[in-house]
Amino acid sequence: METQKTGGETRAGDVLQRMRLDIINCVLKPGEKLRFEALKTMYNVSFSTLREALSRLAAESLVVSEGQRGFMVAPVSIADLNDLTDVRVLVEREALAKAIGNGDDRWEANILSTYHRMDKLQQRLGREYYLSEEWSAVHGEFHYSLVAACGSPVLLEIRSKLFERAHRYRRMSSQFRTQWREKGAEHKMIADAALDRDVENAIRLIDRHIRETSENVIEHAGHLFPDRKTAPPSKAKRFEDAAQ
Repeated sequence: METQKTGGETRAGDVLQRMRLDIINCVLKPGEKLRFEALKTMYNVSFSTLREALSRLAAESLVVSEGQRGFMVAPVSIADLNDLTDVRVLVEREALAKAIGNGDDRWEANILSTYHRMDKLQQRLGREYYLSEEWSAVHGEFHYSLVAACGSPVLLEIRSKLFERAHRYRRMSSQFRTQWREKGAEHKMIADAALDRDVENAIRLIDRHIRETSENVIEHAGHLFPDRKTAPPSKAKRFEDAAQ
């Protein structure tokens, strides 16, 4: 028998999602103090609902608990970005390899469908497509479609949380970029390798795709990071031409 959610549970989930998106999209700035009175007014919810949402966001590493002093938006740094990138690469490579081994006709069709939607939307939006929330959503769906058949719900959950954390860095970068790098060719190459069941090439391409994205974040938004001068060099590699 299916259990229906109460109004309180629905409201708490709605506030959680709104706050998560506001952090990812930098409406709530990295390092910003999260004051209950201001948040109560901003989201029109009770203190108990806010505390529950903040505790769950802290578990996702998007919010930091300061004990008796309350909560703050998780700060950003190049060291954190590099660490996040390395872990994302490990998880994404594993999930993609498993998905290629398990994927069926429906998996292939979903990759083709989401890539087509993303490509058409990018063409319609023009050069500033990367500022579109609609494109960001379809972009996320495309990357998920690649790994959806991996067969591990736990791995997919971990991957989803890492992807959202990385999106916050991408949004920071987009605020200072005058032109986004051409991703269409990269996405097409990754999709083709996956559909060809070429595990070695597919994981090589997704590795470089993720690392170059992080490298571009540092290039365009590096001035926002307090450890710009002390962080170790990024491990990001430049995306090489498919013919090489």
